[in-house]
Amino acid sequence: MRVRSIAGHPQKVHLVILEKGEEVVSSLLAFAHNEDVRSAQVTAIGAFSEIVLGFFDPQRKRYLEIPVREQVEVVSLAGNFTEENGQQRLHAHVAVAKRDGTAHGGHLMRGIVGPTLEAMVTEVAAHLQRRSDPETGLALISDVILT
Repeated sequence: MRVRSIAGHPQKVHLVILEKGEEVVSSLLAFAHNEDVRSAQVTAIGAFSEIVLGFFDPQRKRYLEIPVREQVEVVSLAGNFTEENGQQRLHAHVAVAKRDGTAHGGHLMRGIVGPTLEAMVTEVAAHLQRRSDPETGLALISDVILT
């Protein structure tokens, strides 16, 4: 286990409201690029008209895609912005509920907002760096640089 305290400085919080038809991953990455958000925590609620979840298969070292092609409520979306090779990365997991109340969850691959998604992005006073892990093939947080 690695622990590093990164709070203690005033934190900047952004409210990002995505509208119907926007693709969530590309839209949040565009926001991060435009606002120069390098390291942050992300939470969100709202709904998707369709979504693709991911489940990581360690034997294949890749995500298996799980498409949900119907209206769903976002029960929880949690993740972070980090950097890899100088570029912003979004890593998020999401739980969604169908009309009958059944829930599905996994890694957020992509999703179409419908009718809205309300995200809170809280910047942290550190640069969270990712590097590819040869054992898993995943880009894992490898370094925390306090700012």
